[in-house]
Amino acid sequence: MTPQTPRTPRTPQTSRTPQQLLERARRLAASGDRRVLGIAGPPGAGKTTLAEYLVGELGPGQAVLVPMDGFHLADIELRRLGLTGRKGAPETFDPYGYTALLRRLRAARRGEPVYAPGFDRELEQPIAGSIPIPPEVPLVVTEGNYLLLDDGPWAEARKLLDESWWVELDDDERVRRLIARHERFGKEAAEAERFVLDSDEANARRVAPGRAAADLVITFGPGQAPLPDPARSGLDPA
Repeated sequence: MTPQTPRTPRTPQTSRTPQQLLERARRLAASGDRRVLGIAGPPGAGKTTLAEYLVGELGPGQAVLVPMDGFHLADIELRRLGLTGRKGAPETFDPYGYTALLRRLRAARRGEPVYAPGFDRELEQPIAGSIPIPPEVPLVVTEGNYLLLDDGPWAEARKLLDESWWVELDDDERVRRLIARHERFGKEAAEAERFVLDSDEANARRVAPGRAAADLVITFGPGQAPLPDPARSGLDPA
């Protein structure tokens, strides 16, 4: 399967209900060939929650989740590069490895499973070869902040998506969830707030232009969410 040509700018559609999103993903899975659905958005918008919902509802024979976070550079490399304080920024990932994986996933070959890296939130480290993708699974759902970032090697990743969705959440609620997530994984309250406002929000501003490139924009305001609050459900609101 050859990568799609770059799309022309347009006004993306907006959808709000989980069932509508599930049906759209189901149509992709039923299209005949391997398809890759990318879910992008700012930190804390609910990308992981939505991706896990879709894959869980479609079932293991129909879809598999491959998070971009598996391509985080390990802490030992971040220290070597002097990027420990920027962990989570685009330069702290391996975009070339990620795009190489997307190419392999698009060109599924009979009898050849692909193994993708995952990311352990408890360890805050990538885990190599932890996600098997059988060749017969028709839909790969991948999610991350930088899927639609038009910057250097990331621009190649966006060309390898059959469809892209942008998830956004009311900013106050999104920041609240991010702080809660960092506290849940070990940061003190003040440290969590400082990291969110200094680092996560800088990354949110950096990815914001990607909204215009999405095929579908999913917008939620105060008191709205596509699924239960991840901070309460145990899911990660990435």
